Amino acid sequence: MVDVLARGIVAARLPIIVGWIVAAAVMTHLLPTLQEAQTGALGQLVPADSRALEAEELSATAFRFPLASRTVVVERDAGGLDTFRVVRSARLIADVNDGLVPGVRAAGAYGVANSVPGLSFARESGTTAVSALLFGLDFNQNARVASARRYVTALDPPPDSYVGITGAIPARAEQAELIEERLPLIELVTVALIAVIVGLYLRSLLAPVVTLVTVALAYVVSVRFVAGVGDTLGLSVPPEVEPIMVALLFGVVTDYGLFYMSRFRRRLRSGEAPQTAARETAVELTPLIVVCGLSVAVGSAALVVAELGFLRAFGPGMAVAVLVGLAVTVTFMPAVLATVGGLLLWPGPRREPVRTDVATGWIDRAIVTAVRAPRRTTAACLLALAAMAAGLAWLEVGNPLIRGLPRESEPRMAYEQLGRGFAPGTVAPTTLVVTASGVAREREALSSLQAVLGDQPGVAGVLGPATSPTRQPFGVVVSPSGDAVRFVMVPENDPLSADAVRLLRNLDARLADLMDAVGLPPARALFAGDTAITGELIDTAGGDLLRVVPLVLVALVVVLAVYLRALVAPVYLVLLAALAPLAALGLAVVFFQGLLGYPELTYFVPLAAGVLLIALGSDYNIFLVGRIWSEAGEMPLRDAIVAAGSGASHAISAAGLVLAASFAALALVPIAAFHQLAFVLATGLLIDAFLVRSVLTPAVIALVGERSSWPSRQLAAPARARVPGPAR
Repeated sequence: MVDVLARGIVAARLPIIVGWIVAAAVMTHLLPTLQEAQTGALGQLVPADSRALEAEELSATAFRFPLASRTVVVERDAGGLDTFRVVRSARLIADVNDGLVPGVRAAGAYGVANSVPGLSFARESGTTAVSALLFGLDFNQNARVASARRYVTALDPPPDSYVGITGAIPARAEQAELIEERLPLIELVTVALIAVIVGLYLRSLLAPVVTLVTVALAYVVSVRFVAGVGDTLGLSVPPEVEPIMVALLFGVVTDYGLFYMSRFRRRLRSGEAPQTAARETAVELTPLIVVCGLSVAVGSAALVVAELGFLRAFGPGMAVAVLVGLAVTVTFMPAVLATVGGLLLWPGPRREPVRTDVATGWIDRAIVTAVRAPRRTTAACLLALAAMAAGLAWLEVGNPLIRGLPRESEPRMAYEQLGRGFAPGTVAPTTLVVTASGVAREREALSSLQAVLGDQPGVAGVLGPATSPTRQPFGVVVSPSGDAVRFVMVPENDPLSADAVRLLRNLDARLADLMDAVGLPPARALFAGDTAITGELIDTAGGDLLRVVPLVLVALVVVLAVYLRALVAPVYLVLLAALAPLAALGLAVVFFQGLLGYPELTYFVPLAAGVLLIALGSDYNIFLVGRIWSEAGEMPLRDAIVAAGSGASHAISAAGLVLAASFAALALVPIAAFHQLAFVLATGLLIDAFLVRSVLTPAVIALVGERSSWPSRQLAAPARARVPGPAR
């Protein structure tokens, strides 16, 4: 069947080439981009059973005045805000609540100035005013930011003062703008890196052109297809992950093209005619590359079981994109090779003797050493990987949404200005909602609880029933019914940080005892706010890690077991694939938290990077082990590891460099989460390509020996079962 397909591709090479080009053009014209197909997937971050959202809804319905804003206007003058400006800000807030400010479509607003005496969370006096704008759920982030800008215009600040917009919503809008702005640069840099690496590896000027044309077609067709399907079904891949999709598609398509062109070059130089060489290359490698693509797609698709909304959307979308890109590559690349023929090698020689000896590079020497001393090599590699992964002991995760932006971005600048006049937690206070019949009458106990909350380490100040000047239930901190009260807690530091989440978790665990200690009757207590939501995001990501990673590992074991017709080797190969992500994450902790002083890593980085690295590592498993299995049909296993492993490892090294370069380009997005992803993915791929696959895996195969192919006897002499593998 593969032979028939290969013959058909070579015979119909020109229609195939023209057909994919026309398909890409038509899809570009008719189907939306990922941005145009958005349905707000990123906003669906928190699980449906979120206690934080339940508390937020309770706070909005039980009280006359909601507090959840996430869009904050900061006005600051280090020399002092005069009374006129403070009064003007207060009047503007009142006008917003009455719907009298043109263009400001907020449902309401409230504010605070550090000129108010007795504010425990104020760091200065008379310098800073904060206005929190409230919006309905039907307002997207761009509409909220636009209204906030009209509010700033209505403030009419003097030129010598600072006014800016911050909060979670403006920060997300800024992220989307930065990603859209930098995406063309990422594509350009990735293209340049691919061209250089492919050109040097194949010593050709035309090979990079062939590669980049294939990559461009695969990318356009797959991304437009995913966007079109998502638009039809009402699903979407968030734009925040589009750069990851670009890097992954560019990398894997280039890898597959490298193997096609490398084998095609060898056949040409051995004297085969171009069309024959293209056909035989397709026959030999297409099954292998299809299995590789399926493994990456299966690993990505496993994210469908994640509870984090954007990962659940990204995983299947990425899987479909990889499969469509794979279909383009396995048809377009052989068709092009059959068309260009020997020109692919230009300006190098078209013919030269084919080497049959094992090369003597450092990778080859490492493989020989690994096979001769598998126990020592395995122990040394595992020790090195364990040392790299040791940094995980200090891993902290949070959601540095605002602090992760560039210093010159408006949300971060406004946040830092706010942090000079108030505790930084003022940007997103935590609300504790306590409900019980007639709880508002427990004035003394509520005052005691407020004092206890204010004394907690990491809490800058608390507003609550004790702060209210009268006993009247105005609906701000005491509900009109008297059956609910709320406390507004301002954290000392970033409310989205790991420290703030840890503080809230500790407080939540002790809250029942604290309420009992101050004499409150049994009551229900829930935390609302961005800190509580961040804690749930972190917990959800941790749960997703336990759900998704085992599923990925099992799925890849099944793929390898079917391909290799064995049960032992797939298990240890997939376990080895998990070592590079652990080592890379450990190094990321040392680099970002240790050397650069970051308080934490972004909560989704370990899961997203880990799943991608394990799935991509399966590519290298298949290339390396497929070649070894093939050679072991004609020679002793250890000789097969040296002969086949040497050639496959050179190809793996080139593929690893391409993928690492593609993912390293993500660092061009000036957002902390992308810097961390770029570091973990690029480092993990290099560790996998140059240590795990090139040294550790050959050592482990030599150590396990012929039992690797159990229950079959493929590796037992005089076995002749052949599994196609990549040529060097």
